[in-house]
Amino acid sequence: MKLTSYKSQGLASYGLWQDAAIVDLPALYAMQGRAAAPASVLDLIERGQAALEEVRNAITAAAGTFGAAHRDPAALELLPPVTRPPKVFCIGRNYAEHAKEAGFEMSPIPIMFNRYTATLIGHGAQVLFPKVSEQLDWEGELAVVIGKGHRGQIAREAAMDHVFGYTAFNDITVRDYQFRTTQYLAGKNFRTSGPLGPVLVTKDALPDPHGVQIRTRVNGVEMQNANTSTMHFDIPFIINHLSEFIDLEAGDVIAMGTPAGVGFKRKPPLFLKPGDVVEVEVEGIGILSNPVVADA
Repeated sequence: MKLTSYKSQGLASYGLWQDAAIVDLPALYAMQGRAAAPASVLDLIERGQAALEEVRNAITAAAGTFGAAHRDPAALELLPPVTRPPKVFCIGRNYAEHAKEAGFEMSPIPIMFNRYTATLIGHGAQVLFPKVSEQLDWEGELAVVIGKGHRGQIAREAAMDHVFGYTAFNDITVRDYQFRTTQYLAGKNFRTSGPLGPVLVTKDALPDPHGVQIRTRVNGVEMQNANTSTMHFDIPFIINHLSEFIDLEAGDVIAMGTPAGVGFKRKPPLFLKPGDVVEVEVEGIGILSNPVVADA
């Protein structure tokens, strides 16, 4: 199941990718006389497995006939699948080759930093080239979305039970701001620097997130190509580690780190510029594509 969020004529909604179209779930529920659909993808996640089964039942009952619930993706403004996640965690240096290219040793514990939800944008949205720097870089990643929250630490063997699904993420980074101090906060939180999407794939539709290919392209030229099997810390480890000190909530996003191939360590360094198009493709999820434009 692939869920997405969007605006249509200025109104926010969400739906399910079905073949080449999107089925608006609130409209489908209304057509079928069901109780009101969850208000958003986050609301659907928070309601748990029963709500997800209701979505499946609605799609099955439609039997391929969606009528007024049909939406043309080309006519929509896509948003991050989870538009306002409670928290966004990013894992740094989680691929050995990326740590090596950056000149760092692998850390014995996960390196983590936070993103703010205001930086998130959807597939097709513009990444603003900052006025204060020319070091705009890409980082293609697999992102995990938490389904079942928990108060207290989550055991590694139970961690995957708390996963709702997966999406693609581009951890776009302003490098000089990232490295001007030991804190990554500024370089990782420029406006429009967090493309997320285009869909949220439920975990049953991507049964092995530790064996998918991640590719990043700039203007069609491949910059990154790696498999999540080479992550240093796997998803259960990260969930267990995070939950040692903070309670995870439904809808939390965990970006699992980027592989080798970023721009600032190329010889010579290569950075994004206005007019570029950057794509992150995650096997089983799809392509997250965003143009870069000057910040006016």
